[in-house]
Parts: sequence; C-alpha cells; structure tokens
Amino acid sequence: MDDFAAHPERVGDTGRMIAAGVVLAVDLDGTLLRSDMLHETLLAAAHAAPMTVVRAGLALRRGRAALKAELAEVSAIDPAGLPYDARVLDEIARWRAAGGRTALVTASDARIAGAIAAHLDIFDEVHSSDGDLNLKGEAKRRHLEAAFGSGGFVYVGDSAADLAVWPGAAAAISVGAAPRVRRALDTLGIPARHIGADRRPLRAMLREMRPHQWLKNLLVFLPLLADHAFDTGSVLAAVAAFAALSMMASAGYVANDLLDLEDDRNHPRKRARPIASGELPIAAAVGLCGALVLAGAAIALAVSPLLLGLVVIYLATTLTYSVWLKRHRLIDICTLAALYTLRIAAGTIAIAAEPSVWMFAFSLFLFFSLAAVKRLGELSGEGTGARAASRRGYTPSDRSVIMQMAVSSGYVAVLVLALYVDEARARVNFGEPWMLWAVCPVLLAWLSLMVMEAGRGEMHDDPIVHTLRDPKSRWLILAMGALILGAVAL
Repeated sequence: MDDFAAHPERVGDTGRMIAAGVVLAVDLDGTLLRSDMLHETLLAAAHAAPMTVVRAGLALRRGRAALKAELAEVSAIDPAGLPYDARVLDEIARWRAAGGRTALVTASDARIAGAIAAHLDIFDEVHSSDGDLNLKGEAKRRHLEAAFGSGGFVYVGDSAADLAVWPGAAAAISVGAAPRVRRALDTLGIPARHIGADRRPLRAMLREMRPHQWLKNLLVFLPLLADHAFDTGSVLAAVAAFAALSMMASAGYVANDLLDLEDDRNHPRKRARPIASGELPIAAAVGLCGALVLAGAAIALAVSPLLLGLVVIYLATTLTYSVWLKRHRLIDICTLAALYTLRIAAGTIAIAAEPSVWMFAFSLFLFFSLAAVKRLGELSGEGTGARAASRRGYTPSDRSVIMQMAVSSGYVAVLVLALYVDEARARVNFGEPWMLWAVCPVLLAWLSLMVMEAGRGEMHDDPIVHTLRDPKSRWLILAMGALILGAVAL
C-alpha cells in the first residue's frame, strides 16, 4: 500500500503498522461501494413488494438498525452486481499483499455485509449493524477501539459521520469526501490521505436525463407545421409543450432506471448508466425525478390545464409501462406507439389546432412499426438483449411475426401519408405538396433499412440511438426533414 501522501516523511509507516498488527478497517456505503445499501435495499423492497416498505417504516420506531434489518430481510440484493470502487479494492489488495489484516466495518445490516464480504473474499473480519446497534459515528469508533484498541486500525471512510471514527485510528484514508470533511480530517493530527471524488454530479444528471431522447418530442411541432400556425403565440406554446414533455420523459427515464436497477447492472451496456454504475446516487436520482416532474407540470400548466392533463397522462403511461406493461407481449408495443402519438396530441392541444385524423393515423402506424423494430432488434441480438425480450413475453420463434408487424405497419403509414397528400387540406396547407409526397419513398427506404438491420441483430437497443449513429439512417432522416420543410416553406 502506498504510504500517506500527506506525510511523505513517514516512509515505512505502513510496514511498521502492519507488523504491529494494525488492521485496515474499511467502510462500505460511499467508500468501498459507490452507493448506499440503505437506499439499495429500500428500492429493492419497494420494487419487490411495496407494502413491505410500510412494515419497514414501522420498524424505524425501534431505530435505524431495526429499519435496516427489516429491509435486509425482504430485499434480494446481488452482491456481484453492486458498483464497487476499484480504487478502494486496490488499497485493500495492496494492504493484504503486504501481509496486513482487513475488516469490513459498516452501518449496513449484518446480512448485507456478510453477503458482500463473502462475495469479495478480501476481508478477515466483518463488523456491522445487528438490528439493535447502528454501527455508525461514535458507536463505530467505540466498537473499533474495543475490537482493535485505540490506534489499532487504519480507517477508510467518506462522510461527515466518519469524523467521529477517525480520532481513534492510527491513520486515515478518505474516499471521495466533501472538501469540508477533508479539511476537518486534516485537523485531527493523524496521518491522512485523500482519494479524490470521481463523480461529476451535474454530468451524471444530464446523462441520466438522456437529452438525445428529446428528439422524439419534436413530434409536438408537426401540428404547427401542418397548420402553418407560425404566429408567436403558437410557436411559444409548441416550444413549451416540447419542454414539458422532455421534462416528463426524462423523469420517466430516471424512474425506469431506478426500477430496473438490477437488470441494468447485468446488462453489458446499461450497466454503465449513471444510476447502475453508482455515478449518480439513488437518493440524488429520486430528487432529480421529482424536480423534473414539477418542472414539466409547471411548464405545461403555463400553457393550459388541458396540456397539463395530457403530460400527466403521458407520465402515468410511461411509469405504468416501466412497472408492468413492458412485461406483456404486444401490449408493450401498443403502449410505445401510444406514447409517440400522445406527443402529437400535445402539439395539437398546445396550439389549439383542429385534430387531424390523417396525422394521428400516420403516427399510430409509423410508431407501432418502430416499436416492433425495437423488439425485433432485442430478439435478434445476442446475450442479454434477447433475454430482455424473453422477459417481456417474447421468444425467438416470434421474430418472423414481429418482423411482419414492423413491415406491414410501416408500409401502411407510408400509404396513409401518400393518401393524405391528395387531400384538399394538404393542398391548402402545403405550397408544394409534391415534396411531401416525395417523403414517401424515402420513408419506405428508411423503414425497410431499420427492419433489415434489426432482423440481423445490428440494431442498437433504441432505434432512435441507432438512427443517430448509422450514417445511412441519418442521411435518409435529413432528406425527409428537408422535403417536409420545403413543402411547408415554398
């Protein structure tokens, strides 16, 4: 183990401490683990059986240790999927390589601590809360001094609560501690070293919000284009609808990642998402979700109560999809198509336009096709993508049926668009309707390309992300956008 950088003159202290039997005592939450097991178990319990959270809340009357014990009993946590801090694991490995003893010392419940220690197999001892004693702060220091003696341990921690523990230690290591905690630790008069924070909260929040997915919300501007409603009020109302839906969509993504935390950690790509990787703490994610909902609701209400009602329906549908609907075959595809169509409805409501049957029919068939493409890509992919599709009720034998659904629904959408171009309303609203008709073959080519790539297993988890990354798809989308704008502007 490296000697303490804060005291370079003490070269050799680590070896002498190990020879004297000093133990490396490592905290769990926020230190060894880039998460908090109280939040992990609370989330797992709420997902598995929501009523158990009420029972756990009643246990809180007996103290935090009783709450943790209750949650540990009803939660199924896989230690292998938890986000460990590789830097702390390296510290432990170097200490053990030098012949030192190690101990996991945590305020988490004994069942959780024992499972993690057994999985990692790098600790000689485990000390934890037991349902009566909450091993935190002063209680942890007294416990460590009783077990190893004053100055008989090097303590690795991260939080302000650990400032009560470090005075009894021979030396200290802070991991990702706040500046005020580091400053306070430096005044204790013991050798101390700081491992800096590797989290970027604002960047993690932005990644979790997935702003690239807001591209889907550009659909709210279709009624604006179709009706040539380019006055300032209508444009601002459409922009507000776009912002409200984007906030609600991001809230849905956060909620979905919280609910799918364990599945995401077992997925080769999704395990890098901010919540699954521990870059965004669970408590911060819950706060972000609430803030996004409030922001979306406030923006929608500023336009009209009717728009507020629609974005609330959108969010409720998104959450219902995340919790239940996505696990039922065909219902999940229909729900995804409905969510896209709700975006167009939001644009229609925002500018108080007359609803267009043609537009809603086109969007319903088009987005049913894209939702089927998404499932086809999952079934055609290898590994966890195919397993995810199977958890939603699909089997590999469904590939041909889903492919037919994607193709037929997409082609019907093209047909609806072609028929609409010949309508009197289209000739009035568009100066060059032939340019709108020219969208049809381009859209036909793009949908065919998407189905083929999904069938070959070359599709990303999300067709939108795949479209942004695939050069052919990007050019086809740009061509359609140019034709639509030309039909509107000329």
